[in-house]
Amino acid sequence: MRLRNLFLLPLCLTLLLSPGPIFAADAPAGKPRLTLSWSKNLLKIKGDYLPGGELDVWYLEAYCRDGSTTRDWGKTVIKHKTEFICTNDDHTQVKLKCTLDDGVQVLHTITARNDEIDFKVTATNPTKQASRAHWAQPCIRVGVFTGHTEPNDKYAYIKKSFVFIDGKLQLMPTPVWETKARYIPGQVWAAPGVPRDDVNPRPLNPQTPSNGIIGCFSADDKLILASVWEPYQELFQGVIRCVHSDFRIGGLKPGETKNIRGKLYLVENDLDALLTRYKKDFPEQQDKR
Repeated sequence: MRLRNLFLLPLCLTLLLSPGPIFAADAPAGKPRLTLSWSKNLLKIKGDYLPGGELDVWYLEAYCRDGSTTRDWGKTVIKHKTEFICTNDDHTQVKLKCTLDDGVQVLHTITARNDEIDFKVTATNPTKQASRAHWAQPCIRVGVFTGHTEPNDKYAYIKKSFVFIDGKLQLMPTPVWETKARYIPGQVWAAPGVPRDDVNPRPLNPQTPSNGIIGCFSADDKLILASVWEPYQELFQGVIRCVHSDFRIGGLKPGETKNIRGKLYLVENDLDALLTRYKKDFPEQQDKR
C-alpha cells in the first residue's frame, strides 16, 4: 500500500477494512489489464490495449450548485480540495477524499477491472447547514482515444462521440443540435427528471437521452469508451476534447449521506454486448425517458 501522507493511514485502513459494497475492491485475478494512479487532480488509467497506452480523467473538475444553466460559471462552482488517501500494491484501486468549501466530504473508491473502471462515491454533509452541491464533473479526455489531437481542430473528436436518442445511438453532432447558450460551443443533455435550469451553461439540447451512456469510438473503431453514472445530472460534450457523464448529488441536508456509483467501460467494439452489460449494471436507468 502506498500513502502520500502517513496521517491518512487510519482513514485508509478504515476504508479498506469497512464491510459492504461501497469499499469492495474486487480486483481481477492475475496481472491487471488496467491500472490506476492519481496526481494533481488527474486520474491516469493505463492499459496496453488503450490508444496511446493511457487515458486521463480530470477527477474532479468541479462540484456545482443548482440554478446553473444561465448563470456565470464562477458562481456555480463550489470550491473543493481533493486528497489522495491510498492505493493498493497492484495499482488497481485508488481512494480519494474531497472536501468542499461548504463542509461536505466526499469519499471516492476507484477500482480498475479487466476492461472497466468502477466508481463508488459517498457524499456526506457533517454540517448543520444544507449543501447546494447538486452535481459534479469527472472530465474524460478522449482526444488520443479518438485519434483527434490536431491543434487546429479541437472539435473533430465529436464525430467519434455518441449519445442515445429515441433508443438509437447517434453520433455527434446529433440531428438536433443547439448552438446558443451563455457559453459556446459544447452540448448538454439533461438527464430525465433533472430541472433544465440546473445543468452546464453550454448549449442545452432539447432532447432527453434514452439512457445514461455517453461515449466514443477509438480511432481504429476497435474499442468503445462509455461513461455512466447513477444518478446522473447530465451528459456533456465538452470543450477540451472531453466527454462527461456528470454525476448527481441533488443537494445534502444537514447530516445526510448519499451513495453514488459509476462505470467507465473500455471495451471491444460490440455495441450489443455493451448495452447488455449496461442494462445489468444500471437497471435503475431503464425506461426513464
